[in-house]
Amino acid sequence: MAVMAHPRGLTATLTMGALALLGARLALARVRTMSLRGAVVLITGGSRGLGLLLAREFGRHGAHVAICARNGGELERAQADLDMRGVACLPLRCDVSDVTQVDAMVAQVRERWGPIDVLVNNAGIITVGPADTMTLADYRNAMDVNFWGVLHTTLAVLPTMRQRRAGRIVNVGSIGGKISVPHLSPYCASKFAVVGLSEGLRAELSRDGILVTTVCPGLMRTGSPRNADFKGRHQAEYAWFSISDALPLISMDAERAARRIVRACVRGDAEVILSAPAAVAARVQGLAPGLVGELLGVVNQLLPSSGGIGRAAAKGHESESALSPSWLTRLGDTAATRHNEIGAGEPSP
Repeated sequence: MAVMAHPRGLTATLTMGALALLGARLALARVRTMSLRGAVVLITGGSRGLGLLLAREFGRHGAHVAICARNGGELERAQADLDMRGVACLPLRCDVSDVTQVDAMVAQVRERWGPIDVLVNNAGIITVGPADTMTLADYRNAMDVNFWGVLHTTLAVLPTMRQRRAGRIVNVGSIGGKISVPHLSPYCASKFAVVGLSEGLRAELSRDGILVTTVCPGLMRTGSPRNADFKGRHQAEYAWFSISDALPLISMDAERAARRIVRACVRGDAEVILSAPAAVAARVQGLAPGLVGELLGVVNQLLPSSGGIGRAAAKGHESESALSPSWLTRLGDTAATRHNEIGAGEPSP
């Protein structure tokens, strides 16, 4: 005859097991926690937006920060910003889609400060418009920067990290790398690739003492829509995108996002999804992908139809209308000014 466990004994056993698991996780977290004081950090796409905010935050913790971008003017303004904050900064021009430039950049960082402790893959491009306005070149460009750029820099820093059996790699993906959003097909395809690569590297590199963190931000108030590319009815596309990116209930303050990313890097977290709406969306996608697909089909019906400039592209700051800039985009417009998203000679929104 089976003997039933006493309820109190079972409860005590479960409680002890839970406390042991919690203790083990806390001990592992302490072992994995790294100090950023004097650490060498390389941030791609570090001249503006989230990349610049990450440079400020890593610098605030005492790290030496190298930033790269393709635009020399943006880099000069970013360096002035970081110098003013007392951040040790090395600005470098680099197109991460070009492996030769990436290798040269990594060599320059090592020559200045020594081995790279933290790589943050943040550089990215985004093109917004209906699927029938997208060309093969749009998909190739998205993959070249958003995916191949991540792989190029990762492969460049891995040999030294493996030799030292230490290192952190932070890959900035997107909630668009978990849920494919209408009118963002090239971007989402490339970010799905980034998330897949990042999760695979996490599993393989941990034995070498290298921890990979996958970051999936939702909407953030960086001011970056000004520098995105818009197709079709570009003014209408820019309006919905920039408004969504600025509304406080569905978008996240970018400075808070930067703090969370740096904290996740320090702790060696596997993944961080930024903003409550993004976290909820990812959970629902995992539980009911068919339902999410149906809902996104409805959303697509509400987005601008094809037309306008067709397959041509215009920057966000070239696509303004009565709706954007407006009071609806005020928070995003303010962020654009603070985060170096406004180019020299461009009027403020």
